[in-house]
Amino acid sequence: MLYTSLKKSFFSLFIIAGFNSYSQQDLKLQYNQPAVEWTEALPIGNGTLGAMVFGRVDSELIQLNEATLWSGGPVKKNVNPDAFKNLAPIREALRNEDFEKAYDLTKNMQGAYSESFMPLGDLILVQDFGGKKPDLYNRSLDLQTGLAVTNFTVDGIKYKREIFASAPAKCIVIKISADQLKKLSITIDASSLLKNKTAIQNQALVLKGKAPSHADPNYIDYNKEPIVYEDTAGCRGMRFELIIKPVIKDGEISADGNKLVIKNASEILLFVSAATSFNGFDKCPDSQGKDEEKLAESAIKNAASKKYDSLLKEHLKDFQHFFNRVSLKLNEKEADKSNLATDIRLEQYAKGEKDAGLEALFFQFGRYLLISSSRTHNAPANLQGIWNNKLRAPWSSNYTTNINLQMNYWPVESASLSELFFPLDEFIKNASVTGTETAQSYYHANGWVLHHNSDIWATTNPVGDLGKGDPMWANWYMGANWLSRHLWEHYQYTGDTAYLKKVYPIIKGAATFSLDWLQKDKDGYLVTMPSTSPENKYYYDGKKRGTVTTASTMDIGIIKDLFENTIEASKVLNTDLEFRQQLNKAADQLLPFKIGSKGQLQEWYKDFEEEDPHHRHTSHLYALHPANLISPLKTPELAAAAKKTLELRGDDGTGWSLAWKVNMWARLLDGNHAYTLFKNQLRLTKENNTEYSRHGGCYPNLFDAHPPFQIDGNFAGTAGVIEMLMQSQNNEIQLLPALPDAWTDGEIKGITAKGNFTVDIKWNDGKLNQARIVSNNGGVCSLRAAEPFVIEKLNIKSEKSSIGYTAVFETKKGISYVLKPLVIVPD
Repeated sequence: MLYTSLKKSFFSLFIIAGFNSYSQQDLKLQYNQPAVEWTEALPIGNGTLGAMVFGRVDSELIQLNEATLWSGGPVKKNVNPDAFKNLAPIREALRNEDFEKAYDLTKNMQGAYSESFMPLGDLILVQDFGGKKPDLYNRSLDLQTGLAVTNFTVDGIKYKREIFASAPAKCIVIKISADQLKKLSITIDASSLLKNKTAIQNQALVLKGKAPSHADPNYIDYNKEPIVYEDTAGCRGMRFELIIKPVIKDGEISADGNKLVIKNASEILLFVSAATSFNGFDKCPDSQGKDEEKLAESAIKNAASKKYDSLLKEHLKDFQHFFNRVSLKLNEKEADKSNLATDIRLEQYAKGEKDAGLEALFFQFGRYLLISSSRTHNAPANLQGIWNNKLRAPWSSNYTTNINLQMNYWPVESASLSELFFPLDEFIKNASVTGTETAQSYYHANGWVLHHNSDIWATTNPVGDLGKGDPMWANWYMGANWLSRHLWEHYQYTGDTAYLKKVYPIIKGAATFSLDWLQKDKDGYLVTMPSTSPENKYYYDGKKRGTVTTASTMDIGIIKDLFENTIEASKVLNTDLEFRQQLNKAADQLLPFKIGSKGQLQEWYKDFEEEDPHHRHTSHLYALHPANLISPLKTPELAAAAKKTLELRGDDGTGWSLAWKVNMWARLLDGNHAYTLFKNQLRLTKENNTEYSRHGGCYPNLFDAHPPFQIDGNFAGTAGVIEMLMQSQNNEIQLLPALPDAWTDGEIKGITAKGNFTVDIKWNDGKLNQARIVSNNGGVCSLRAAEPFVIEKLNIKSEKSSIGYTAVFETKKGISYVLKPLVIVPD
C-alpha cells in the first residue's frame, strides 16, 4: 500500500535529516474557562476517531466522530437516464447565446444529492462536586503531543483530565486523576443523534446504532423527512458501535440503567473505541458490511490490556513521527505571549497587537489537524476534517470538489506529511470508477468525470435532486481534472515512478473525458460547453443574470493544466506517444486566456460583468494557483492581469477564500499582500458574542470560520505560509519568494520541495541568512533567491536573473547542501 511503503521511506529520511530534534515556539492552545460553543472545544483525532473536548467541570462533554460514519450506500448507476438528450440542445442554445434556455436545460442533467458525514455520539462525564465552584481552571491542547488536558481545583483537591487519540491503539484514551486518593466519583453516559440502543456489557457502556439510508443536505427544506432510515435492500445505512470501557484504581464500578457509576476511585482510565460496517465505496454496508462489533471490541481489549504510560509513549512516537518534521519560528525577539489564553491572544490580535507566535501556532495547527484527520482508508479529510456534531452538517460535511477537498490537501506534500495523502489517493481511485459510469451514462463520453459534490461512496453525478439544484454550483464538470493534479503532484514531490505508473491511467482517464467534452467554437478554438465559474454569476444584455456559459476561464485553465501534466507523466513513463501528441494538438487549440477591460483576467469567455465582483471564489485564477500556468516569471502580462483580478475581488471573504488569496498573492511574489490576507484569516469570530461579527476568520479554537466552520481554510492557510517562504514550481526552488516585511526574522525547517528536496531556511532583517537543501532522491537542483548566494563546498555562485538570482547544480542522494548569501564587494 502507498501508506506503508512511504511511511518506511520517510521514517529513515527524517531520521537522517534530524528533524525530530527541532525546537519550536510554544505550540499550545489554552483557555481559562470551559467551552460553551462547539467552536470553542478542542479537537483531537487519530485519523479515524475524532473528539471535541469541552473541558466542562461538573458535566464534561466529549463529542465523538468516526471517519467512515456516513449516511447512504453505494451509488446507483444511470441516475438520470434522460440526461444525455439535453446535452446537444444546451450546446445549441449556447452557440446562439440563449443563456436562459441553456440554464433551464442544464437543470435537466442533474442527479441525486451526495450523502452526509454523521456525528457518532456524545460521551458525558458527570462529576458531582456538591455545588462547589472550581478555581485554578485551565484547559489546553498541546499540538506537539496531541494531548488535551483540563486542570481545576475544587475544595482544595486538584483534578486532572488528560485525553489523546491514539492511532496505534485505535482508541481514544482518557485519564482522570486527583492529587488525593479515592476522590473520583463519576457517572459515565453516552448518547447519539442517530438511532441507537445502549447497554452495559462486561462493565463497559456499549452504544449500537444505524446510520440513515439518506440525509438531505442542510440547505434542502422541501422534504417532510429529510432524514430517512428505511432500508429494505440492506444496501443503505451502515451499522456502527461505540464502546466506552473504564479501568479504575481503587473504588467500585456499578451500573445504573444504561449508565456506569464509579465511586471513590483514585484513578480512572477510559478507553473509547468505535467502528462502522463500512466496507468500501462499492459494498453494501449492511449485507456486505464489516463486523463493527468485532473491530470495536478488539481495539478495546488491546488498549485496556496496556498501562497508560505505555499507551502514551506509543501515541507520542507515532504522532511526533509526523509532527516534529517541520518547525517554524517567527520574530523570536518579539514579546512572548504563549502564557496568555488563546482567545485573549486572538482578541488582542484583532485590535492590531503583534503576535508572530500566534501566527506560527496557526500554521502548525493546520498540520496538526491533517495528522489527526487523514489516516483512514477511503475516507479523506472532509469539509470538517473528522469533526462534526450535527445530524445535518453544513453542506453535508461532504467532499466539495470545486475547491474545498483539494484545499484540504494543499499542505500534505510541502508540509512534509506525504504519507497522509493515501486517503485522498484512494478516494480518487474510487471516484474514477463511479466517474467512468457517470461519463458514459450522462454524456456518452469516455474517461471519467466528477462534479462538485461527493461523499464516502464516491458520488460523481451532478447533484441537485434531478433539477432542483442551481447549475451555478451543481453542474460543474472539472472535479476529476483538478483531483488528477494531486496524483501528479504526489509524484513530483516523491519522485516515485512506480506510483506514477499505477495512477497514470486515472490521470489519462480525466484527460480522455476532457477530449470528448471539448467542442469547437465558431473561431475554431476548443471550448467547454456547458460551463460555469463556481459559484458566480454574470450580467448580459443589460442586467440579465447568467450562470451557464461557454468556456469559463477556470475550465480552460484546468484542462490546459491537466493536458500538460498528462503529457509530462507520459514522458516520464516513456509511454503513450500517440495520446501525448493528441493532447499537444488539443492544448494548442484551447481558447487562450483573455485580459478584460479593467485589466483583469476574464472570468468568462466574454468580458461579462460579475454579479458579485467580490465573490469568494476566485476560480478563474486556478492557472495562477494551484496550477502554475500563470506566473510573474513565465507570463508577466497574465500575472499582472491576475493581480488586477485579486485587487478587484478585494481582501475580504470567507475563511477559506482568504486562505486561497494568501496562496495567490504569494504566487505573485507579494508577501505583504499575502500577509494582509493571512492576518484576516486570524480575525476572531464568535458564535456567542455580537461584538465579533460573522465575518470570515477563525473561531476561538482556531477552527476556520467560513462561517460556519470549514476546515479547508486551516489547511490552505498552512500551505499559504509555506508559499510565502518557499515555492517549488517551474522546476526550481525559490527561497523566501514572498517574505512579508512583518516577519523580519525567522526560521523554517523540514518543509519539502518538488523533486523530494527537504528545505530549511533562516532569515534575519528580512534577508536570507542561510538555507539547507537535503537531496532525498539526487538529481538536478535549481535554486532562486532575491539576493546573490553561493553553494558552500561546491563553491557555485548564483547568476543574475530577471527575478533575483539563480544557480543550478547536480545533487547526490542523501547529501545536504548549504546556501549562504554572497557578499559582493563594490568596485
